[in-house]
Amino acid sequence: MASDGTHSKVSGQFNSVAGTIQETVGDLIGSNDISQNGAKRHAAGEAEYKAAQAEGYVEGVSDRVSGKKDAVVGAVTGDKTQQASGNAQHDKGEAQQKLNAPST
Repeated sequence: MASDGTHSKVSGQFNSVAGTIQETVGDLIGSNDISQNGAKRHAAGEAEYKAAQAEGYVEGVSDRVSGKKDAVVGAVTGDKTQQASGNAQHDKGEAQQKLNAPST
């Protein structure tokens, strides 16, 4: 699932793994430069993944709040379509938050 933000979980994971491989290869062949560049790429990939995760979580919070508001307004005004749409948006936001919850 892609984030609409500027960071990508997929790209972050790719660079993290590629950096680890590069670092390992550098260690195996005795190249400090390759090893250090791999370590930097790994760290940058991890940072990008975490940034994308945070962006997704914030989007989920926004969807939950906006959805809840629409559901309540729909319920109060008797607009079943708005109520259902609000509930769906709230549920989508909740799922997005769970998907992007920081691991502890």
